[in-house]
Amino acid sequence: MSPLMIFAAGLGTRMRPLTADRPKPLVEVAGRSLLERALDLGRDAGCTPIAVNTHYLADQIAHRLAGKGVAISHEPGPILDTGGGLRQALPLLGRGPVLTLNPDVVWTGPNPLTALEIGWNDRMDALLMLVPLDRATARTGGGDFALADRGRITRRGDFVYAGAQMLRPEGLAGIPDRVFSLNLLWDRLIARGRAFGLVHPGGWCDVGTPQAIPLAEALLHD
Repeated sequence: MSPLMIFAAGLGTRMRPLTADRPKPLVEVAGRSLLERALDLGRDAGCTPIAVNTHYLADQIAHRLAGKGVAISHEPGPILDTGGGLRQALPLLGRGPVLTLNPDVVWTGPNPLTALEIGWNDRMDALLMLVPLDRATARTGGGDFALADRGRITRRGDFVYAGAQMLRPEGLAGIPDRVFSLNLLWDRLIARGRAFGLVHPGGWCDVGTPQAIPLAEALLHD
């Protein structure tokens, strides 16, 4: 069982006006919040402990998580981005490889967190869940990565980072910035041949805007 970090500290700018009075992870798809769906994936995969970072309208998330055994890593100052946010939360997560999950995504098919744990091996410092660009519902823009030899990833290809990964966090200590994206760590691991990709075989939808919600609900219905 691996620890899980759920990134919930964003401002939800693209999801306005729905985020005028609530944080994006509490926006609902098919009657359930994005945060609840992310927590279900973590619990189904047996993840422990589970931590969630907060910033915008953090009290709402704290209230929703009260009594559920989920640790909160609050970011009261500037949002620390994914890299800085994960590093701050590490004391809540313990040692060893950690799973991370973006809640603003809807999945069908196998649990991506379980698949990442099954696919993990000692050659890896990062294993990213990917979706082919032509199956990335509501995605705007191009792909993020290409798959190379034996599952290693390189930049600029036809696969989209799907918002779930397994990662050795030790490399975060070597980054001096307080606020930084995990992209910085990924680039270092790619250069060393230690970053890999795993393709999700099911459905996937990026729930980043209000217009994506009916697309996600249709995906779940189908």
